Amino acid sequence: MRIDILTCLPELLVSPFAHSIVKRAQDKRLVEIHVHQLRDKAINKHGQIDDAVFGGGAGMVLRVEPIAAWMDALQAERPYDAIIYLTPDGQTLRQPLANRLSLFQNIIMLCGHYKGIDERIRQTYITHEISVGDYVLSGGELGAAILVDAVVRLLPGVLGNEESALSDSFQDDLLAPPVYTRPAEWRGQAVPGILLSGNTPKIEEWRHEQALARTQTRRPDLLS
Repeated sequence: MRIDILTCLPELLVSPFAHSIVKRAQDKRLVEIHVHQLRDKAINKHGQIDDAVFGGGAGMVLRVEPIAAWMDALQAERPYDAIIYLTPDGQTLRQPLANRLSLFQNIIMLCGHYKGIDERIRQTYITHEISVGDYVLSGGELGAAILVDAVVRLLPGVLGNEESALSDSFQDDLLAPPVYTRPAEWRGQAVPGILLSGNTPKIEEWRHEQALARTQTRRPDLLS
């Protein structure tokens, strides 16, 4: 997979992609992540990429020219399966969407900033609009980092155990059940005996019951 990210603050994305699972995926050459500075295609020598809102109002809007220049340059090199704009009014990121995106080969992510991007970019280039939650961030960079992590961890070969991602919360519309490790007893609290029994069918049955109960208590909306 190749992911290209357009942003005016590439520094915000250095750390999220330089550690842990995403870094290992890059080291294994399972994913390429390229972060591009929008100001490299600014409209003037001052690095301008934004302008005032037509019709008046507070805040600035990212101009069409720098974004379009990057989009055209990238698409001239290869076809893209998805061009994603990270925006609060997009489709909420959920596990099934991450699963679908993990099947793609080439993805562009556009990080908005200030008051957002000119609407004509959305109408011309964007194929997917995604939100990471019902709140507003200063820009799309942190949302892009979340989306990359959610997608990359699903790529074959990224995780040490291929079944690990399949048992995560939300994969089957249930929250994950409680998990335990050594010691078997700590401060008078013992690990449920079923987990020590070695009876795999009974253990899986217990886990499903616990996942169902936890979802019913904490996220009943998922069961609907």
